[in-house]
Amino acid sequence: MSAAGVKVSAYFGERDLVDGRFLAERVMTELDRAGLRGAILMRGVEGFGRKHLRRTDRLLTLSEDLPVIALGVGESEPALRAAERIGALPFDGIVTTERIRLADAGGTIAAAGDEPAKLSVYLGRGRRIAGRPAHEWLVSRLRDAGVEGASVLLGVDGILAGSRRRAGFFARNADVPALVVSVGRAGPTAAVAGELAELPGGAVVTFERVHLCKRDGGPLVPPGPSPDAEAPLRRLTLYSSEQAHVAGRPVHVEAVRRLRAAGADGATALRGVWGFDGPHGPHGDTLRSLRRRVPTLTVTIDTPERCERWLEVLDGLTPERGLITCEEIPSRLPPDARSTGTSQSRPAGTS
Repeated sequence: MSAAGVKVSAYFGERDLVDGRFLAERVMTELDRAGLRGAILMRGVEGFGRKHLRRTDRLLTLSEDLPVIALGVGESEPALRAAERIGALPFDGIVTTERIRLADAGGTIAAAGDEPAKLSVYLGRGRRIAGRPAHEWLVSRLRDAGVEGASVLLGVDGILAGSRRRAGFFARNADVPALVVSVGRAGPTAAVAGELAELPGGAVVTFERVHLCKRDGGPLVPPGPSPDAEAPLRRLTLYSSEQAHVAGRPVHVEAVRRLRAAGADGATALRGVWGFDGPHGPHGDTLRSLRRRVPTLTVTIDTPERCERWLEVLDGLTPERGLITCEEIPSRLPPDARSTGTSQSRPAGTS
């Protein structure tokens, strides 16, 4: 049976230092030391933090200190212990913890019904099934199951099957984690998870409830009052594609620009390598591509009240295409922002 667990998320900059060492290395070391089942470090492509300094990989002069996001998942006690250690580090970022369900060794997750849910699968980026990359096979299965969208994100560091894996420039990197994240109905999504037991190299599978705010240009459905009175924050995620443009810019670029102009405390955009949203078929870059055809995710974290404003911003960016979700965040470290109303201190990794 599935088990209760905790996801630890840390948002900071790739050049942040702690005691003369890169913070990213320290964060991943703490997640590994705690014995978490899975973890991944992902490098963003666009973002800003509380001081509103924009960073982007599209301009050389603004490409230093790009945002990074570290995620770790495991049983509650070790995950919370890792979160406390990371939250105690002297850096201007944000660390959050969220309740999740962890699949058992056979990929089984106890879930049913039509309520929206998020399925996250940590797997080796170079693994294959039936002659295909495992992440492409999984995305196809998820699409067949009717999920609203799925994206594949590559890690540069991580933990899988109890082992720390770092990406190397000349290495095959077969077991360096990739993350497949999808949003769909709870029952069909959980059923796909049960097919992962035979995945080469193993996989770590988690299940979370989400609120579906908008899909494919449909009406905006804002989340209601938080069911958790103690939840100080919410995370909004916009799933789109590099091909989708608004005002002459890719949606994720325009989302970061508009959130920054509107006064959000931070936003981070990630670029995937494979995926789909809505009725569009799975896609990614190919050797013959003249334009990038990859999925993108844009994340912003704030208080429920301020998230109402940012949801309106994201609504204006998705007149015909895109998926917007909202998730409750019951805990953040350090907790001082609860009393001040401050949301992200530096999630995009900028100063």
